[in-house]
Amino acid sequence: MASNMHQTKKEGSIADSFASLSGGSAPLPERYLDLKKSLVAGHEDKVTASWQKLLTQLKQENRILAKEGSGVIPTLQFANLEEDLTRLRSEIKKRGVAVIKGVIPEDEAASYKSDIEEYVRQNPSTTCKSRHPYTFPTFLTSGAAWPQENPQVFELYWSSPQIRARAHPNLLKVQSELMNIWHISNPESSISLSQTLAYADRLRIRQPGDTKFTLGPHVDGGSVERWEKHGYGLGGVYNKIFEGSWEEYDPWDASTRVNANMDNYNGLGACTMFRMFQGWLSMSHTKPLEGTLLVNPLLQLSSAYLMLRPFFKPIKGKNDVSTEEYLSTDNWVFAGSEMTSEIQGATPGKGQELNNDLHPHLELETSMVHVPEVSPGDFVLWHCDTVHGVDKVHQGQSASGVLYIPICPVTEQNAQYLMRQRETFLTGAPAPDYPGGVGESQHVNRPTESYLRAHAESYGLRAFGFEKITTAESDSPMSREVIRKANEILGF
Repeated sequence: MASNMHQTKKEGSIADSFASLSGGSAPLPERYLDLKKSLVAGHEDKVTASWQKLLTQLKQENRILAKEGSGVIPTLQFANLEEDLTRLRSEIKKRGVAVIKGVIPEDEAASYKSDIEEYVRQNPSTTCKSRHPYTFPTFLTSGAAWPQENPQVFELYWSSPQIRARAHPNLLKVQSELMNIWHISNPESSISLSQTLAYADRLRIRQPGDTKFTLGPHVDGGSVERWEKHGYGLGGVYNKIFEGSWEEYDPWDASTRVNANMDNYNGLGACTMFRMFQGWLSMSHTKPLEGTLLVNPLLQLSSAYLMLRPFFKPIKGKNDVSTEEYLSTDNWVFAGSEMTSEIQGATPGKGQELNNDLHPHLELETSMVHVPEVSPGDFVLWHCDTVHGVDKVHQGQSASGVLYIPICPVTEQNAQYLMRQRETFLTGAPAPDYPGGVGESQHVNRPTESYLRAHAESYGLRAFGFEKITTAESDSPMSREVIRKANEILGF
């Protein structure tokens, strides 16, 4: 049942990562009912009381989001990064999302998009069907981009702009600073926050008018694994929530995440590397409703609700009473003997999805807010548990382009992944977490190791796994030890 980290994944696309994009899901087997019962055993009354308190708090916060929208999202300036981080730290921790303006010079970031478009033109196997704005033949490989008739998300990992962006000193500085919003509750945790490691992810260039890439609210990093004891349970990530003390749940405690298994089913795109933040670098000027990101900026509350939702049921259905009565605390009770195996929106091997029917108290129609307007070179980041989605329709006049670039600390598991990722970079194969196949191995003008070394400073080379990770005077003994082990894994 647990995934094999070294198993080569089949070909596919981003659609294979989500049940809503790939044909739906089947009911979960009965063992999940037994799992659910065991998670709250002995805490049923306390969990019920905490659920009622959670619904009350959510209702209050949802009103604020409906009124203020994007205005709640912290916005920082790269030029004043340290000062802004100090000033906005508590807001970032509450919201789980931030925008950092001007990380990479605008002209440089805008050129990334044109460079990628040229790379795609030179390598028609990247995409398919001549209806796409770029003109290509139809003899193309499967799973190269999605949707195939008019691609918006590309299975590209090694284009020169992606390499340059991941190794850019400004972006690496941001990543390093942001990791320190997290804390390590257990000094024996095998993790170091002194160096970020590069994680190769996809890119998106979404065309005006697109209605296909309508990925609704979701959380990456697995789905059923969040409840499984051999998943996130290995680190006890959500134990406080299952014990009925969601107020004590700390989404910023890195210690609980070190041993968590986020991919028990070898999902296409399921992450086996601990990404503290997910993020993207903008390559375009993009406003709300122009194919951009939406987030639910209530990190602790939305996580607690997601984890507790499978244990509760309504007395009266939403079609039988008013919305207010349906959502009231009096209408929702602990399922008890009527509990089923269902974990709303969770499908093994797929991402965790949310919607208004399954998660009504999140009021996703109004609590999912757009990120503010971005320019090329702005970096948008969100906590790995943040509920996020994309515009249903790209209503803008020009393509909306981003490079997905998460933030990853040094752990042994991350170093093992980086070792494998380094090999895929050298061969041009897709990054290990993603759909397999020949990838870019036969692409013209694919960057090589020499290209990386010509465009990356030492910090960037360390992030890519091509130089030995160094320690700092401020590193704890455990931080030094995990760096030593990571270097050993990487062959240094």
